[in-house]
Amino acid sequence: MTLIPTDLSASRISDAVRDPNREIAASSRVIDLSVGIVVCIPCFRRPQHLRLTLDSLVNQRTPRSFAVVMVENDATGRASAPVAAEYLASGKLQGICLVEKRQGNCQAINAAFETAQALFPAATRFLMIDDDEIASPDWLELMVRSAEATGADVVGGPVLPVFDDDRQPWLARHPAFCPAYDYTGAVPLIYGCGNCLITRAAFERLGSPAFDLQFNFLGGGDCDFFYRGRNAGMTFHWTAEAVITETVPQSRTSISWIAKRGLRIGVINYRVQHKAAQSAAARARVFAQTLGRLPLSLVRSARLLASSKAVVAMHPVLVAVGSALAAFGFDPKPYKASKIVS
Repeated sequence: MTLIPTDLSASRISDAVRDPNREIAASSRVIDLSVGIVVCIPCFRRPQHLRLTLDSLVNQRTPRSFAVVMVENDATGRASAPVAAEYLASGKLQGICLVEKRQGNCQAINAAFETAQALFPAATRFLMIDDDEIASPDWLELMVRSAEATGADVVGGPVLPVFDDDRQPWLARHPAFCPAYDYTGAVPLIYGCGNCLITRAAFERLGSPAFDLQFNFLGGGDCDFFYRGRNAGMTFHWTAEAVITETVPQSRTSISWIAKRGLRIGVINYRVQHKAAQSAAARARVFAQTLGRLPLSLVRSARLLASSKAVVAMHPVLVAVGSALAAFGFDPKPYKASKIVS
């Protein structure tokens, strides 16, 4: 174990944060550079919920030592930084909080993972949780055990919604909120980083920046990362017991928000597939397949309508329409600060 007091290690931290657009906002009094596990937490204007997120990490049932890297992505307001500083100064958690001055989803996540790898050279496993999520008590232990037992490059787990408005429990079955898998085992791909573990080797294989900045305000940088990883031969495992819950505000359960989410998923799908196409012919196939899915989506939605509410049944059509719009240049930017409702 290599314990260093942070007041004697300013140069070590500075070496890990060399980007002039990033600065250290807080650090714990002691940092163990030998930890093998780092939890990354991008933060944006949710300081009250960040407390719940950090409490869930403090209360993890694991004998393993781990560190945290928090990234404040609101360089003006910095509402999350004082909460991060409180938990670090008290010794409840060890690690750092930095400010990423360039706003955007991918900027924040890249800052977290890059800093974690640079500051903790012995770490081989990097987990992520969002600042509107709460980890179950055994989350970290289960994720790391899965990585150890399977040798998977990436481990994913479910993010289950907890709705502020509990009058519509059926929304938990909507594809916008429902986990990709309901079993533990090898899977072909995971689609989001809100509950994931990524190995250092996976980052090294795909290069930097890990999350492509063309997805910075759209979202989907995680989907693109995992898609590229699969094409590079990486393996994926799903641990259904490693549950994270996500607090879903009422603003995200409206029909308009759910419809926009479906469209955005379609845009992301098209962008990821179009980017992966290596030739003009391949890109033409992606375009043709995208248009071909429109009539098929109508059939899928009609079938779903027999057993689901209309807002659920419409999801395949909305995704297909989003992809088609993206093929003609549609470019939503929901992760721009001016469009985010906290």
